[in-house]
Amino acid sequence: MRRRPGIGGLQNAVAARVLASLFDQYRLLGENVAKLRTDLMKEQLATFRSQLEDFARKHKNDIRKNPAFRSQFHEMCAKIGVDPLASNKGFGLSYWGLVTSITNLVGVQIVDICLATRPHNGGLISLEELCKVLGSRRKGAREAVSQDDCLRAISKLKVLGNGFEVISLGKKKLVRSVPTELNKDHNEILELAQGQGFVTVDEVERRLSWSSGRATDALETLLEEGLAMIDDGHKDGRRRYWFPCISSVSSYTATDTI
Repeated sequence: MRRRPGIGGLQNAVAARVLASLFDQYRLLGENVAKLRTDLMKEQLATFRSQLEDFARKHKNDIRKNPAFRSQFHEMCAKIGVDPLASNKGFGLSYWGLVTSITNLVGVQIVDICLATRPHNGGLISLEELCKVLGSRRKGAREAVSQDDCLRAISKLKVLGNGFEVISLGKKKLVRSVPTELNKDHNEILELAQGQGFVTVDEVERRLSWSSGRATDALETLLEEGLAMIDDGHKDGRRRYWFPCISSVSSYTATDTI
């Protein structure tokens, strides 16, 4: 004969149902609160976007002419999820069209400079030097261009595939326009060369505590990739490995125009 549940079992079943009901109520309450918060945040964000659009229209000329001001404005946009280079409707069309036009033009000029200097530097140029050459080419342009503008333009060049990216060597930034993969050894040599623009095998061995084989192998790889040039014309007989991406290339490109 099947035994019926006792009073204790019934009480436990009732408690379980009550607990489940309370859980559902709390869950629904949490969902409602979250929805209210989300709706409120969306409303506040829409208001802020509208104010930002008015600000862009009012200060369009200042943003266009002042690179530092433009950079700060872009930072504000990024904080609310607005990309000036991707927004095509509903957010200051005239301004964003201008920004996109400037960025696209700067991107084209960056590609041209990288191609023009590649035989000299192997496809690796410092960001500072790139901006300097770009500034020389844009002397007659209405809009000044900052390093921030260059970085934005380079980020859009990634659609071209391998190459065109910014790499950091200590405090220095280099722009790579070829799909060469630099390993840790190569980066350390380039960082070491920043002091005088070149290194020797002996210097690499002493400063980085490397073996002769390791230093020679890394330097010869950089030479084969076109990133280094050799200079054997010294009385001490030591070969210098020069890195054009560290030294200036302005004299090669400043007179060119697009």
